[in-house]
Amino acid sequence: MLALQIKEAINIIEKDLIEIALLLIGLAEKNKETICVGRTHGQHAIPYILGHKFAIWANEIKLHIERLRQCKERVCVGKMSGAVGTQAGFGPNALKVQELTMKYLGIKPAEISSQIVPRDRLAEFICLLALISSSLDKFGREIRNLQRTEIHELEEPFKEEVQVGSSTMPQKRNPISSEKICGLAKILRSLAVAALENVVIEHERDLTNSSCERTMVPEACILLDEQLKTMKKVLKGLRIYPENMKRNLNLTKGLIMAEAVMLTLVKKGIGRQEAHEIIRRCAMKAHKNNIDFFDALKTDKTVQNYLTEEEIKQALNPYNYAGTAKTQIENIIKQVKNYLQTAK
Repeated sequence: MLALQIKEAINIIEKDLIEIALLLIGLAEKNKETICVGRTHGQHAIPYILGHKFAIWANEIKLHIERLRQCKERVCVGKMSGAVGTQAGFGPNALKVQELTMKYLGIKPAEISSQIVPRDRLAEFICLLALISSSLDKFGREIRNLQRTEIHELEEPFKEEVQVGSSTMPQKRNPISSEKICGLAKILRSLAVAALENVVIEHERDLTNSSCERTMVPEACILLDEQLKTMKKVLKGLRIYPENMKRNLNLTKGLIMAEAVMLTLVKKGIGRQEAHEIIRRCAMKAHKNNIDFFDALKTDKTVQNYLTEEEIKQALNPYNYAGTAKTQIENIIKQVKNYLQTAK
């Protein structure tokens, strides 16, 4: 029975998700003060805290566990409904027989059905697997991007003694595990479309869903299982390079702190828009002349009227601009731990 197979699959998936959540909050705790570059649109934005990224991922996995548990109640149901759902061939005690049978199987009876349980439930399950898969895709893509040679802030595990990165380029350390995770997500998302197509059944049943489900359901579960197990391996051996993060923070020669300097001017009484234009002008000067942002600021007449060189230096210190990141990280760690301990 499909519902029993899905119930078992959900239990396996949930266990893997819990392990990943614990790995992520461990990484968040370890890196709650690790400063790095925050990036938007692929460009340096403002300083960021690496642990905040892991905390976001941990919370995302926690939400998936919640969704999976809620989905389990709706998807893992059965029925003894007869040819069209009326139970006409089961006699006067049909509802009681159905109730006892489902109780014996360890699932709930569907509230009502035709010959088959409506496939919106199954579509929800497959779509949820695709959603989980997409989160893993996002994690893997981020690790891959941060492993780029010119960035090199993170790196997935690599066995130097035996692992070969390329058959022709001996130096290569390719992020093949993360790439596999991302590749499998493409297939899993496509299966969500098939699951939605299967919601449409003619009259009290037809067979258009059956052949599709026989491949779709096991394939979706197997692919996600491989993604989850691979992600656990990546997170367990994830290499972190704070020295490269520091190097990258200095790559723009202080421009990453433009927002902080702008807000420092605002605190001195300059209007927000005027301060933005002053700092934008200094930033473009630093870009054009390939000079440190500090030099562009300290030689600007307007900036000189409001900030001393020491105040400029303080505003340009990335370690002074972490906001509430540490508190947010600690809050998420606590929330995820509490949820995993209480919602079993």
